[in-house]
Amino acid sequence: MASKKNLRQILDESKECFLVPCVYDCASNHAVEMCGFPVSLLSGGEVSISLNGVIDYGFTNLTDLERVVSRVAQTSSIPLIADIEDGFGGPLAVYRSARILSAAGAAAIQLEDSADMEETTRILPRNKYIAKVRAALAGLEGSDCLLIARSNADPSDPKQMREGCERLQEAIDIGREMGQYVIAMMVLVGDMDQAREMAGIVTGPKIFADVRAYKGEDGHYHPSVTMEELTPLGFKMCSSHYTMKAAMEGMLEHGLVNFKNQSVAYSFETAPASGIESFSCSGMYDPQAYLALENSFTKGNKEYTIVGHQVEDYPEGFVRPDIKERL
Repeated sequence: MASKKNLRQILDESKECFLVPCVYDCASNHAVEMCGFPVSLLSGGEVSISLNGVIDYGFTNLTDLERVVSRVAQTSSIPLIADIEDGFGGPLAVYRSARILSAAGAAAIQLEDSADMEETTRILPRNKYIAKVRAALAGLEGSDCLLIARSNADPSDPKQMREGCERLQEAIDIGREMGQYVIAMMVLVGDMDQAREMAGIVTGPKIFADVRAYKGEDGHYHPSVTMEELTPLGFKMCSSHYTMKAAMEGMLEHGLVNFKNQSVAYSFETAPASGIESFSCSGMYDPQAYLALENSFTKGNKEYTIVGHQVEDYPEGFVRPDIKERL
């Protein structure tokens, strides 16, 4: 939307690498923006689960993705990156996907070099992937949407690691020649040694993908890499999966107790983040702000209720986006 910063502006202004949570729908994206994250990434795998109820195995098509991107981007105050996997076909399909998804509101599209969406560790020959990169950049021309070139090359194989890095640097160089900003991602790079090796070949902007944690001798989990370690290597962002896991854990926790007790009392009293004592999360979506906007048109004083029941106020301590950025 016109009032929010685009992704390039955020990257140019940021002095440090920052965490980018993966989302899968409007609700998960809103939770991310409430917490103050500046950018979100639409996960192809989690969209497949949330939208179609099936695993990430090539079931999601371009029409599915366009629908989700348009709805999430329209109701978001932060830029949304869209994972387009292999672009849904060859160079012409990638060109069309880039045009459609940039028009739908994607702030960037992430294009991988997988040769088979059912066997994603098998990568395309470099010339075929670079043809897709050129097609994507042509499709994005004239928009604010950026390209994230992603390789699924295996870092444990020295030859494949070099090939993956070199093709990503080539993608960055092609983007520069075309006056466009390309960011590189090696999705299987998982630790600082591999990150340093990647940075030695890919000198342009980079994303560290799917950051993980390891279990220490103290029995607690610790980050496998930190933003402070990644910043000097030219990493701009670090993607992370947690929203769907957190949502499922919460629903399972509440569900087990509520099923056992045949009651929803647990859900009323268990609200460690929002403090909202209710079974509804409507207050987290700032419903009175919608009505305040409508009242500015009607000169009325209408309040939002759920079948006459009052709705809780927006919780304190969270980012509260302007309601105009949600419509």
